[in-house]
Amino acid sequence: MLVVRAIKTSDLDALLDMATQVGSGMTTLKPDRTMLGDRVDVAVASFAQAIAPEKRDYMFVMEDTSNGRMAGVCAIKGAVGLTEPFYNYRIGTLVHSSRELDIFTRMDTLYLSNDLTGSTELCSLFLHPDYRFGHNGKWLSKSRFLFIAQFPHLFTEKLIAEMRGYQADDGSSPFYEGLGRHFFKMDFDHVDELTALGKKSFIAELMPRQPLYVDYLPASAQEVIGKVHRNTQPARKMLEQEGMHFEGYVDIFDAGPVLQGRVSELRAVRQSELVTVVEGAAPPNSDHTLVSNTVMQDFRMIVACAAPASDSIALTSAQLDLLHCRHGEQVRTLPLNSRKNLNGTPQ
Repeated sequence: MLVVRAIKTSDLDALLDMATQVGSGMTTLKPDRTMLGDRVDVAVASFAQAIAPEKRDYMFVMEDTSNGRMAGVCAIKGAVGLTEPFYNYRIGTLVHSSRELDIFTRMDTLYLSNDLTGSTELCSLFLHPDYRFGHNGKWLSKSRFLFIAQFPHLFTEKLIAEMRGYQADDGSSPFYEGLGRHFFKMDFDHVDELTALGKKSFIAELMPRQPLYVDYLPASAQEVIGKVHRNTQPARKMLEQEGMHFEGYVDIFDAGPVLQGRVSELRAVRQSELVTVVEGAAPPNSDHTLVSNTVMQDFRMIVACAAPASDSIALTSAQLDLLHCRHGEQVRTLPLNSRKNLNGTPQ
């Protein structure tokens, strides 16, 4: 059986092994023991509420309890850019006109920006290839929303998620090759590694502060601005269903989109419910439901075929064991899939 839970110090070796599967483009999950060890220490301290909320980095793992294997990982950073710069490109518009020549042009531009500094960030989502089936990916990602719904006071109102940008079949980034390489004079993977290690001063030192005209870039680079990696498309769709959207910010290296949302408008915050758990069998034809306990330091979440009714939900003894819950305690619930209005939009 699978459970999503708060990370523990003993998970470091499994996390390091997981990071070797990720590949380039995800700077928050590099197979570096020192970096990951420091991050796990911060995560454990975060769940213990031993550090300030804005410094916290809540990491969650999906564990296969049948064999103790780590099946996936995801995280929430309390606030970004407060201890080191947080850069993005903001897509803007410049207008040039000449009344004498009767010419009017509108051109897209890229501005180097720190606008998203201080935002809460969803990051580090990765599901091991062996577990990419059923509801696992959706469940792993949505676990973070249920955690935010349980502890909304710990997060800023603005929530962001940097999506992995488009890469060609050979692993190269068309956007980086068309723009970044001219300024950094190094391979994409090297830049990615430096960023992962927190060595970001070179960005401000080497990148131009003036607006960059998109039309001056090669067509291959222009075409991928705001486009996600092929393996990231399902994650983007899911985040958009939960209340996040693209507002014109992209990653400075691969031009992956940065999705934004307001914590108060997330589906999990609006629709999740606190109910009392009772031991028993779920009613027939129940929907898949996310169920979490309400304990920060031992946060745990499962997917159950259950139907909250009359302020209670029936779970089996095995499910209660996964949640570290007992009969009569409170749990937070949310339908796994967003319902749609009559016009077809998620509610």
